[in-house]
Amino acid sequence: MAEAAAAHASASLQALLRKQDRVRLLAATGASQIEFLDRLTADHRIDWPRIELFHLDEYAGLGIEHPASFARYIKERIIDRTGIRWHHLLDGARDPSVVAAEMGREVAAAAIDLAFVGIGENAHLAFNDPPADFEAEEPYLVVELDEACRAQQVGEGWFASLEEVPKRAISLSIPQLLQTREILCVVPDSRKARAVQAAMEGPLSPMTPASILRVHPNTTIFLDAPAASLLRHSTE
Repeated sequence: MAEAAAAHASASLQALLRKQDRVRLLAATGASQIEFLDRLTADHRIDWPRIELFHLDEYAGLGIEHPASFARYIKERIIDRTGIRWHHLLDGARDPSVVAAEMGREVAAAAIDLAFVGIGENAHLAFNDPPADFEAEEPYLVVELDEACRAQQVGEGWFASLEEVPKRAISLSIPQLLQTREILCVVPDSRKARAVQAAMEGPLSPMTPASILRVHPNTTIFLDAPAASLLRHSTE
């Protein structure tokens, strides 16, 4: 799955770079993206210095020095490996409302060409937990994290206990994500199977934030067999 997703992402990035001087990219973080990003960032056919990078979300109250910081993840797993020069890192140590407003202006300044996303165990997109705001006007929001989302972060080993996980975050909004020209969604692991089933086969609903991907005209979803195991039309 990671290899196939990386091949698709590489082809999309190379095609965009043949047509335009700079490509604007949104990247997700978390355990689900590690194998995919490992393969993609090793692809030297991509002219990485011509890519302008944003990321989806960040914990409020965590600076880049924290091991669970998504800005740190982006720096270590993408920027340092590729030589990307244009990047916009969400600073969780600053006032989240100020950061959301500043980054909102940056991300909305021009079209985003490609976004990498995942689906959370509670079907969140970025840090838009259920019920997600499908009508938000701001590009980035300050959001409250529900317990299921926070428990996932503990389960993946980013924090030692639920009490350590921040209760708020800065997140790209759903409407802003849907303005992206192409979305590539990478979802491994049986832990995500119920969320995948709800998003792909359940009602289109803010209670299943990832279900909104079904309305986007250019989204590709990559699942491994465990993540797809509850789909009615899944095959071995």
